[in-house]
Amino acid sequence: MAVAVIFLIKSKPVLVVIGWQICVTGALALLAVFWAGGHGAASAMLGGFINLSAGIVFALMTSRAKAQSAEQTIRTMVRAEAVKIALIVLQLWLVLTTYKEVVPLVFFATFVVTVLLSRMALFVRDI
Repeated sequence: MAVAVIFLIKSKPVLVVIGWQICVTGALALLAVFWAGGHGAASAMLGGFINLSAGIVFALMTSRAKAQSAEQTIRTMVRAEAVKIALIVLQLWLVLTTYKEVVPLVFFATFVVTVLLSRMALFVRDI
């Protein structure tokens, strides 16, 4: 199901960044399992998944919109960004209140790295 959603995104830069985020999340989880055990790996996966899922929702909302004017384009982007931020806040709250064994350093480090990677889409050429 999740893979099917990725196929709805047509933007090459967004798809490349999603791939980078998945790879980095997996690599950090692998490092975390040696440093902090299973809970460290789970914390890394959760930290990466939060930004990854919010970014996918943002990409879907912006790519499926049929804007007829600049105003509609801006409105769509603002709505998508608001939904993305709301999802991030909700998911951060859910993880931090329900997962008692979270390893905060690993969790937030992976989250921040995936946030920074999402900005790299600006540097990927859309050919």
